[in-house]
Amino acid sequence: MSDINAVAAQMKLESPVMAATSVDVRNNALAGIREALKQSQDKIFAANKLDLEAAEKDGVAPAVVKRLKFDEGKLADVCAGIDDLIRLPDPVGRELLRRELDEGLVLVRESCPIGVIGVIFEARPDALVQISTLCLKSGNCSLLKGGSETLNTNKALFDVIYAAAVEAGLPATCLHQVEAREEISELLGCDEYVDLLIPRGSNAFVRYIMDHTRIPVMGHADGICHIYVDKDADVDKAVRIAVDAKVQYTAACNAVETLLVQREVAPAVLPMLVAALTAEGVEVRGTDEVRAIVACDPATDADWDTEYLALTVSIKLVDDVDEAIAHINKHGSHHTDAIVTENAATAERFMQLVDSAGVYQNASTRFADGFRYGFGAEVGISTSKLHARGPVGLEGLVTYKYKIYGTDHIVGDYATGKRSFHFRDL
Repeated sequence: MSDINAVAAQMKLESPVMAATSVDVRNNALAGIREALKQSQDKIFAANKLDLEAAEKDGVAPAVVKRLKFDEGKLADVCAGIDDLIRLPDPVGRELLRRELDEGLVLVRESCPIGVIGVIFEARPDALVQISTLCLKSGNCSLLKGGSETLNTNKALFDVIYAAAVEAGLPATCLHQVEAREEISELLGCDEYVDLLIPRGSNAFVRYIMDHTRIPVMGHADGICHIYVDKDADVDKAVRIAVDAKVQYTAACNAVETLLVQREVAPAVLPMLVAALTAEGVEVRGTDEVRAIVACDPATDADWDTEYLALTVSIKLVDDVDEAIAHINKHGSHHTDAIVTENAATAERFMQLVDSAGVYQNASTRFADGFRYGFGAEVGISTSKLHARGPVGLEGLVTYKYKIYGTDHIVGDYATGKRSFHFRDL
């Protein structure tokens, strides 16, 4: 048995102990983690400096380097996130259903942790803090593998978090850090012990994970997001929203990739829209129709199915909201899509018929985030329709079990007609 397999096996064995911890113990652990991070900031920042120096030496792209940085601002953000997480109600042990099946025979559906969760995430140190604390609050044991570009920072953060969690009374198996890249393949083979895998990263990486494990995988492979500018849109709003969705954090999966503009208002909208985007350094690609109105690079069919993760956006004109919906459902990744319009009926049609985890009116797609949803951060975003969808916070990290309380009940009595069910919700 490999080291990772042995760790996962022990976690699986002791995960019920973690699930049985009280919310007070888990919240105290989170408070201890927050204080320990503050007290260890010099050590953490020194480790991050090593990672940043290595990234610069290796010629890592500036957009990626930005994600690697963990400074006073990032520390303050993760500590604020922990405070929010502490304030959230306990997701474990919630009674979801209570039904009397017969006199003295009561069925209860109760929320419980998933068990052992493996999370493989991008080189972003704050993600390690968010993911580990969400798993702890939800009563799950977790195996964590961060990107190699932040190896030193992740190690420093994990050591602080783990020590504080155990000191607060959580089991020693609550967290484990997977450090070596070759251990990922071992983790993928732990289907006997790991209940769920959550991969975060490039679409190629997520697809690889999905194709190479028998463990259930929750996540998304692509983030092809759209904004449709309707004929009843406020043009100033459309410009502000589109620029924010593309520029505010270009490398995020919820950044917009394609803008759809209603053909009738395109002559008025496109000049303002393209001018604002190009002023922010965005490369604009458009169809021949778009290029007849504004100067931009030509778009090809491949653009509609591309997640750029860069300062690039494609634009296409459509007749109406229904054509926009059809385009999004065909080319989108069911992640997050938005409409800009002042027409409530049009907005409702769009939000009803677009088959995505998040659909917005007059708001940037960048709002697709667990922290911004009030979830106390997220472990990832799911485009699946099973179990969890959209930003996955505490509720997405629990499942449920059924409990029956009887007083000497046997099925034979019901099979013979001696007793009969009388279902009544309590």
